Amino acid sequence: MFYTAPMLTYQNLASQSGLDRADIHALFGHLGGFGRAWLIAHGDDPAPDEFVARFNVLAERRRNGEPIAYLTGEKEFFSLPFSVAPGVLIPRPETELLVELALERLPAGAPRILDMGTGSGIIAITLAHECTGARVTALDASPAALAIAGINAARHAPQVTLLLSDWYQALGDAQFDLIVSNPPYIEQHDPHLAQGDLRFEPRSALTDEADGLAHIRTIVAGAPSHLHGGGWLLFEHGYDQGEASRSILAAAGFSAVQTWQDLAGLDRVSGGLAPASRAG
Repeated sequence: MFYTAPMLTYQNLASQSGLDRADIHALFGHLGGFGRAWLIAHGDDPAPDEFVARFNVLAERRRNGEPIAYLTGEKEFFSLPFSVAPGVLIPRPETELLVELALERLPAGAPRILDMGTGSGIIAITLAHECTGARVTALDASPAALAIAGINAARHAPQVTLLLSDWYQALGDAQFDLIVSNPPYIEQHDPHLAQGDLRFEPRSALTDEADGLAHIRTIVAGAPSHLHGGGWLLFEHGYDQGEASRSILAAAGFSAVQTWQDLAGLDRVSGGLAPASRAG
């Protein structure tokens, strides 16, 4: 008589993985389209060998710290699913504040919007999705990032124009009603760069390899030449960079300069109105 080992059930597979519940649900959903309710109802069903093998590979990668969004290839932002990969940052809920502030400040009609350092395209695409009449340009210096942004734009807002550019370099004399950005703003020696998900995200999208304000200075300095008078510049920054960001904006002649806090009460977005005398 030969002994046949019993097949693993989905519940046993999950419990033996060493992952937390959220990660388990994300991987089960990615591999089989199974939701939480399904797992409750079918947790005692035998898991096919192929499913077990694929799950164990991803579970091992997750235990080694790889971000769940890179394992599933998707992350939700502003209630929309976005494709993500190691060539771009993982969308974070704090960035939704930047989108909300931008939507509140869009002029009527067909506003022209510029998203600088677009990455996966979440800001530009969400703005275009929410304001279908807007003419949105999204630029990035990374071809890999623009390829992912292109996938997301085709999915949600194909009218977005994608542009390979090192900040303002490829824009010529183009003018916009609103400029937004979530630039690399982490200081080069910040220990968080070697911790958690940040270890796996592209370093060039996280830090300016300086004091964290280098790209912000570049964005602010060039914005008046590309903003219509009275147009808004809004950008995300670190929790401890609000005061410095306001000083940079004020020195460049912006008015109504202010900083907004995220849901945790931390400084997250700063911005101001372009000086009319320097804009078209």
